[in-house]
Amino acid sequence: MNEKTNWHPTACNLCYANCGVLVQVDRESGDILKVRGDKQHPASKGYVCNKAARINFYQKGKDRLDSPLKRTPDGDFEQIGWDQAIAEIASRLSEIKINHGGDKIFYYGGGGQGNHVGGSYSQPLRRFLGMKYQSNALAQEKTGLAWMNARMIGGGWHGDFENCDVGIIIGKNPWQSNSLQRARVLMKELSKNPDRTLIVFDPRRTETAEMADIHLAVKPGTDVWCLAAILGFLVQNDKVDLDWIEQRTVGYERILRQLKKVPIQDYAAFAGISMGQIESAAECISSTNKVAVYEDLGVEMSPYSTLCSYLNILMFVLPGAYDTEGGTHIPQGLGNILAGDLAHEDDDGYEFDRARSPVTGARLIQGLMPCNSIPEEILSDHPDRFRGMIVESANPVHSLADTKRFLEAFEALELVVVIDVAMTETARVADYVLPASSQYEKSEGTFFPAEFPENFFHLRAPVLDPLPGTLSEAEIYARLLEELDGTPTVAYEELKVAAEAGLGEFSQKIGEAMSSNPEVAGSLPYVLYRTLGPSLPDANAEAASIWGLCQSFVMRHADQVRAAGFEGEGPELGNALFRGLLDNPSGSVISKTELGHPSQWPKEHGKIQLRVSEMNDELDSLSHYKMPERSREFPLLLCAGERRSYTANTIIRDPKWMKSNNPSCLSVNPVDARRLGLKEAGRAILVSKRGRAEILVELDDRIQEGSVSLPNGLGLVYPNEKEKLERFGVHLNELTDLEDRDPWVGTPYHKHVRVRLEKIETSG
Repeated sequence: MNEKTNWHPTACNLCYANCGVLVQVDRESGDILKVRGDKQHPASKGYVCNKAARINFYQKGKDRLDSPLKRTPDGDFEQIGWDQAIAEIASRLSEIKINHGGDKIFYYGGGGQGNHVGGSYSQPLRRFLGMKYQSNALAQEKTGLAWMNARMIGGGWHGDFENCDVGIIIGKNPWQSNSLQRARVLMKELSKNPDRTLIVFDPRRTETAEMADIHLAVKPGTDVWCLAAILGFLVQNDKVDLDWIEQRTVGYERILRQLKKVPIQDYAAFAGISMGQIESAAECISSTNKVAVYEDLGVEMSPYSTLCSYLNILMFVLPGAYDTEGGTHIPQGLGNILAGDLAHEDDDGYEFDRARSPVTGARLIQGLMPCNSIPEEILSDHPDRFRGMIVESANPVHSLADTKRFLEAFEALELVVVIDVAMTETARVADYVLPASSQYEKSEGTFFPAEFPENFFHLRAPVLDPLPGTLSEAEIYARLLEELDGTPTVAYEELKVAAEAGLGEFSQKIGEAMSSNPEVAGSLPYVLYRTLGPSLPDANAEAASIWGLCQSFVMRHADQVRAAGFEGEGPELGNALFRGLLDNPSGSVISKTELGHPSQWPKEHGKIQLRVSEMNDELDSLSHYKMPERSREFPLLLCAGERRSYTANTIIRDPKWMKSNNPSCLSVNPVDARRLGLKEAGRAILVSKRGRAEILVELDDRIQEGSVSLPNGLGLVYPNEKEKLERFGVHLNELTDLEDRDPWVGTPYHKHVRVRLEKIETSG
């Protein structure tokens, strides 16, 4: 904290970027009074967008929880004490474990855009109970990409947009959704520099698309044909770096043969793109090995999403733009959340022995179950169906496809426990609701940083006291584990004394404890929280699990950690890194990686694998031009979940945070509006095969004919001025359907929902 100005360093929690901010707070009221960019943050460097100023609407939401709640027989809730809540929940979890097996308890969540530390403390409890299956929001967004990353590269990649010659944005509008560090600054720099090229794939003429040198305004859902056409043009015109491909990749023969045969003109026409644009994009990509790529939900929640991820990787591999300055790299951070996980491949390049879900046999990528499969895993008479669920810092009833089916599934469970800050839609159908302290009332951080060559971690100390009646996730999980008598045998007091003496002494003692009792390593986050946590400065007890991550990190990346300025060997280096995080509240650079470093080539033989036979087969199927068909009943395509100036995720529930006059309007092309007899600010009914919603129309010629769009983050139930619960905006997942999903990893087609509009006739 800067004592002179009372500004505290922390981070915005509204998107993936987690920009560093400084806040002024009122400890007595618990308010965040002012917010500004933190110039000391190693990545955002003072940058913030307009949304960060509104984070007090999260901190001071009227539906924040301040007492454990228990559902009563009449469906209402009663407040209970923490001791009763912990005892009863532990008893019922144990009951499910005894009667059905701990693997019948499902875990969902573990953090959102700004809070990943709390979720680390769930692991000892889940291990003790034998909980095997889990999921979170990544499983409806990024698992196709993670699957391809594991198969092809061996890690999650990120484009160097700071130094690239060509920046490619696919299915994303960084101007509104950020995610890239300093997103608007980067987009402006790319757009204004005549020696650099910005290429944007997007059906809509977004703010980012308007800045692009080449805007590939594909017909909705046809990105894959446009990508194949560009890649086909590169191969057929000898515009790939074949020498580099032969030296640095394996399994390239089939994909090059396939791209050699792509009917470029036909694919371009099907996607609605001129050959001139295909050629221009290909010429730019082939002119340099400084190509940075970013894909996001626009393609990850559309038809052929996994195949798109495969082709997106080829966009930087074929020109040799991997592990080059201004190209694409594997960032070396405390967590690589999109690294994926490997099963086995047979001699023909097909995967086998992939872990799968117990009822439907859905692929588990990074251990995550496809979100669209969750209700099917519950609403079954299968003996391995789930019987209980722990939901932490997540709202699946609202945020996942097909709310009606999720409500049925939650009703069928024997036990639902929700751990959250606010009374969410999921909390309202739980058996027990446990109030967590907010992200600004405890130690926090995320594992999203994706920068290269320097990667950072931002360990945020609490800037406010916990709301009375709340506990951190670390404390909640610790109490549950203790109630279940699931804690490992260890000399806790001796470890506490060692922690007070310093990290060096503690490292030695905890190492001895793990050597003498393997159970300690399996429950390390708990042990660290109860022993190291109390000794940490600035009320940073929840940061204890990060010590373990630092030690693990330096075991794998010691030279990169030392290159970032830390000194030591083994545990000493891990301690230096951990101290650096504690001593730098604006965040620290934790690794520095040189080009050509072995960490960039983790696959077998140190090469990129281009043979992914499932994707190669699917690429052949594009010549059939198959897509989810529109019909007379549902002739329009809804993009369900657009990021606008005052919409984000659902972490801010108070609709007052939105400054826009009409943040929940349905964007409609004027041509479609005239055909349907709709006018600006008129009302209509939006209908899908799963539901209907009354909407306000906003005419927008930036959206293509036949398409409509609604923002995400709305449709929440929240107390109005009279403290009566009221819904604001459209709950999108009352319109979406579980069955509309990627066949490989189950990601939903949220950007491709078939709908119709019905005019509301007014009398008189």
